[in-house]
Amino acid sequence: MNGMTGVNRMTDRQGPALSRRALIGAGLGAAVLTAAGVGSAHADAAGVGPAQADAAGAGSVGARARATSAQRRGHAFLAATMDAYPAHGGIRLAQSYADQAGLFSTAFTYDNALAVLAHLAARTADGRARAVVLGDALLYAQEHDPAHDDGRLRQAYNVGPYTFYDGSLQPDGFVRADGSVNVGTQFGFTGTAVGDMAWAGIALSALAGRTGERRFLAGAVRIGEWIERNGRTDEPLGGYKFGVDGANQKLPFTSTEHNTDLVCLFGRLARLTGDGVWLERRARARAFLHHMWEADGGFFYTGTNDGVTVNKSPIPEDTQTWTYLALDSRSHARSLDWAARELAVLDHAERRNSTVPAGQSYEGVTFSSAGLLANEDAPIADSQPKPDRNGVWFEGTAHLALALRERHGRGDEARARRLIDSIERAQDLLGAGQTVGGRALPEWSGVVSASSPLDTGFGFGYYPYRHLGATAWYLMAAVRSNPLRA
Repeated sequence: MNGMTGVNRMTDRQGPALSRRALIGAGLGAAVLTAAGVGSAHADAAGVGPAQADAAGAGSVGARARATSAQRRGHAFLAATMDAYPAHGGIRLAQSYADQAGLFSTAFTYDNALAVLAHLAARTADGRARAVVLGDALLYAQEHDPAHDDGRLRQAYNVGPYTFYDGSLQPDGFVRADGSVNVGTQFGFTGTAVGDMAWAGIALSALAGRTGERRFLAGAVRIGEWIERNGRTDEPLGGYKFGVDGANQKLPFTSTEHNTDLVCLFGRLARLTGDGVWLERRARARAFLHHMWEADGGFFYTGTNDGVTVNKSPIPEDTQTWTYLALDSRSHARSLDWAARELAVLDHAERRNSTVPAGQSYEGVTFSSAGLLANEDAPIADSQPKPDRNGVWFEGTAHLALALRERHGRGDEARARRLIDSIERAQDLLGAGQTVGGRALPEWSGVVSASSPLDTGFGFGYYPYRHLGATAWYLMAAVRSNPLRA
């Protein structure tokens, strides 16, 4: 798949409890994940990017100007991914990855929820208007699913036409001629994950709070009720399970990440509806997180495969940072130090499998503890490149930067600023020439998923393609907007 897209298939073997990113398609579920990248329009003909062009702007005024420029270019990327298929109507979602990732017009529900939150974080009229359009598209997907009428959202949708690898034409936009939404069947993105649903509910609840429009709250409540019906478990470790595959079969895993999302969603629904039932549900999700806490090491485990045994490897980054953003718990704040220390990476051109251009280097964190042990002599998956153990996962690097800013500990802001500088440099310099919907992206806009191909340890990889989710997390970190605060 264009040489740069990771694929994994879920089997019956006992492996790590899969993250939200695992693809849960028809019957089996598989995982296809990539990475994205782009830029903005004021370098000279020699190809000097904004980071170099602005280098002369010393001092705080110059730094603020550079930050403002970088954020403006990030929002230009979000707009481009949303406007890539103008002939296919006003009801639309944003394409998740640059075309070069090989996922065509796929729009992941999770990425679009993040885009809503990043647009709202900008606090501009255009940002609010775009957030409303995306929120209404999520509501449309709830109401016009081709097979279900229970408030669910699928893992991903197609939002524009393309010719698939086998030569078959996918001619439709987000809304098909019969009015149903265009579910991402080509890659098997047909299942429904609790984490994806939770993020969509968080985005809709944020829109409800910002606009006062009750349709957004109603959609968020439908999501919460679907999760309660389909995810709640009375297994010993409790919490809420993974979701269903494309054949509507329940999946056995329970994810720390998903239950973290639910702490936020259920807390918001309790506040917005005044209904105390959401507090009980929030407490159930929160209790699962406490079961996943490793006090001796100061980190959270990834989850459980069977509801009984804690899965202790690999240890992912987002279960350290999202838990802090959602819980704001001083007793668990060491998880940020664990992530910053144990998952730290520095990618540069001299590394054997690095794809970073000569003279550049990027610091940040990798996806999980397994990434640091990846086999650099073997491809991440069939037809994929070999991984760089020091590849920077920019989405996770933004999570960490934001969480450090929320914690306000000694040295946290300085460390967060270094991480954000690394992300902004990547926006300037990585992913040049990429497109969305066949259209050139604005120069120097959009953050790539990873500095070099990296193995997550969960059966898929991230790669240097401009990505809606990574860019949205960067924009929220840059303005200190915590999407997981209930």
